[in-house]
Amino acid sequence: MAKFVTIGYGDQDGYDRTHAAVRNEAHAHDARLLEAGTVLGIAGTPVQVRNHDGAGMTVEPGSFLSSTLPVAGFGIIEAATIEEVVELASKTPCAVAHGVVEVWPLQESR
Repeated sequence: MAKFVTIGYGDQDGYDRTHAAVRNEAHAHDARLLEAGTVLGIAGTPVQVRNHDGAGMTVEPGSFLSSTLPVAGFGIIEAATIEEVVELASKTPCAVAHGVVEVWPLQESR
């Protein structure tokens, strides 16, 4: 099985304007993913870490990437194909509540 990283973007406004039944089913879908062993988490406050040329670390508050929607959460999903993960991601809260979910194939370092 391959691993995929998902990044969910969404805001409270999009969440609030999504029908409660749709949101509830999306949360139930997340619960089923968790039961199946998926790693899911809500995004906290990020920091940027640099250590250019190994000459000294700097840490700055805030994210490096920018988006019109805030990062809401992350997941690591194991699946046979990217199509399978896309289908799973399409039913998550960010995807159904006027947000977006990116799916990234993860090539593990060895």
